[in-house]
Amino acid sequence: MLFLLFAAAAAQAPPAAEPTSLNPHAVELFERDAVLNAWAVRTFDRNRDGWLTSYEAQPAVKTFKEMADTDRDGRVTVREFEDARSWVEARFGATAQSASAP
Repeated sequence: MLFLLFAAAAAQAPPAAEPTSLNPHAVELFERDAVLNAWAVRTFDRNRDGWLTSYEAQPAVKTFKEMADTDRDGRVTVREFEDARSWVEARFGATAQSASAP
């Protein structure tokens, strides 16, 4: 009986790993760019299915923004984006090339 109460309470609790608010455009960043997609899938694809869900893309966008925003003003300029993307490509380039191959 105690097990049933615990199971019912656990089923009603929201998953801890899922953010409370979703950026609906998070996945789009990675769908448009093979280099960033390869990095994000390699790093944040929790279920290892080769795709980013909206939930998996949230921490990927947050991490990329933190990497890119070098002056910490809360905005990512085109230059900061390009520099961060270049770093990701240099570090994970082989993965990105294989991910974009047919």
